[in-house]
Amino acid sequence: MTCPICSEDTAPEYRPFCSRRCADIDLARWMNGAYSVPSQREEEGDVVDDEGPLPH
Repeated sequence: MTCPICSEDTAPEYRPFCSRRCADIDLARWMNGAYSVPSQREEEGDVVDDEGPLPH
């Protein structure tokens, strides 16, 4: 398996990365929003359900 950041061989202690540096780079990308998961939800103006709260 190769590191998804630099394509070097992975190290067992940092798998799936090769080093702490590449693991930190990946974490920073997640925290800065470079990676994102698409959503079907609208960010503003979400549709409000007129039927009231959901039953428990």
